[in-house]
Amino acid sequence: MDLTDFTLQCHMPTMNKIKTVCVYCGSGPGTNPHFVEGATTLGKIFAENGVSLVYGGGSNGLMGAIAKSTLDHGGNVIGIIPDFLIARENALARVQELIVTPDMHDRKRLMFERSDAFVALPGGVGTLEELVEQLTWQQLGRHTKPVLLANIDGFWEPLLALLAHMRATEFIRPSLAVEILKAERVQDILPSLRAAAALAPEGTEQMAPEIVQRL
Repeated sequence: MDLTDFTLQCHMPTMNKIKTVCVYCGSGPGTNPHFVEGATTLGKIFAENGVSLVYGGGSNGLMGAIAKSTLDHGGNVIGIIPDFLIARENALARVQELIVTPDMHDRKRLMFERSDAFVALPGGVGTLEELVEQLTWQQLGRHTKPVLLANIDGFWEPLLALLAHMRATEFIRPSLAVEILKAERVQDILPSLRAAAALAPEGTEQMAPEIVQRL
């Protein structure tokens, strides 16, 4: 290897950009046992790769499955939950960091700030709302953090069809593309996030603090 090769490698984007991943998912288990299995597997993968989990702070459903699995395999978990949901979602006290916020707005802002990427496991309206918000911010050029659908047993296919319909009817225009990743297998999630993060220009991951405060 000559000096030129060494210099080029030193300036290549590293795979270490993904250190913390925010996972949106249901507070229930759903009807398909593969959903809980997928959440449990993803938690194990995060722990084994030194990736911290940011999530909604509860101990029920898929939220509880991924958090407990991450902890059980020696990983780090950051739970962020609004005070009015502590009892309803049975906040998981054993996480390394449990942040209680006064409202949903602060919860979502902190989840954004503490994360390098976002993954949506199966879930309901709350999961969809959080996912779409990140896609909207990304579409408007406010960040370049990867956003990925964990398409376990095709759960997100109806949403992908809707996005395709929005493109076909030109409500999603080429100048306002929606950059969303998809993984059919849980094992492909972290490699996909790392590959996408490596392509993002340096310094484009974060929104300016004054913008975050207004959102």
